[in-house]
Amino acid sequence: MSALPASTDAPRISRLVLQRKTLAIGLAIILAITLLAVLAPLVAPYSPSKLSIVNRLKPPSAQWFFGTDEFGRDVFSRTIYAGQLSLLVGAASTALAGIVGITLGIMAGFFRKADAILSRVVDAMMAFPDILLAIALVAALGPSLPTVIVALGIVYAPRLARIVRASTLVIRELPYVEAARALGVPTWRIMTRHVLRNLVSPILVQATFIFAYAMLAEAGLSFLGVGVSPEIPTWGTMIAAGRQYIGQADWMTIFPGLAIVLTVLSLQLVGDGLRDLLDPRLRKDL
Repeated sequence: MSALPASTDAPRISRLVLQRKTLAIGLAIILAITLLAVLAPLVAPYSPSKLSIVNRLKPPSAQWFFGTDEFGRDVFSRTIYAGQLSLLVGAASTALAGIVGITLGIMAGFFRKADAILSRVVDAMMAFPDILLAIALVAALGPSLPTVIVALGIVYAPRLARIVRASTLVIRELPYVEAARALGVPTWRIMTRHVLRNLVSPILVQATFIFAYAMLAEAGLSFLGVGVSPEIPTWGTMIAAGRQYIGQADWMTIFPGLAIVLTVLSLQLVGDGLRDLLDPRLRKDL
């Protein structure tokens, strides 16, 4: 896969994005969700922590759009505010996975001696199911928001490392890399200017999928009680809190669950759309 030409202007990019309905729809949904989360203080009608026991477990209505929870807190407001931390966990985990995965992948793909060791480490990490490895790391480090981010970043780094390694193995044998070596260009400069710059497309596509996986994993950890503290509103903790009321107040789990589904679905659509847009084998109109 190759990146879009630098000369591509904004109108042409917009046209290409709009031509791919899945990409346009995914971008529209994730942008709307992000804006709601960022503008939560302006959009939310109530404070997410405001208690009103007299109004506990009220069904959705004109006053409470998504109903209220067991403490009388507005589920709509909490869902919007929870999006801030859920998106933060996904973005931070993706960033950490990117730093670790790209570093390991380039090192393994560029240096033959390091390839055997690093590849075995990556394979060993991928041998464990994602959620089990995340639970083990959180249990070892202690449940907290930073711990969840670190655990998920480590869990999903091998996915990116394998893709970067495979692409680096191909790029390092290309003529312009051989020419740079012959001219005495420093190795670090070759790795950053000639290798890493040509990995932007696969990294960007994979990052959208990792973002979605990380959000799902955070919800799973919170549901199992080993993730973020229950006092911190995330979509995962909201679903975990509402499971004991599923028979009488199913809205407590339905609406946070729908938020997760929409966000993950939009990220998957964006990832598929970017893959089609950036892959020269699938891109016909560039």
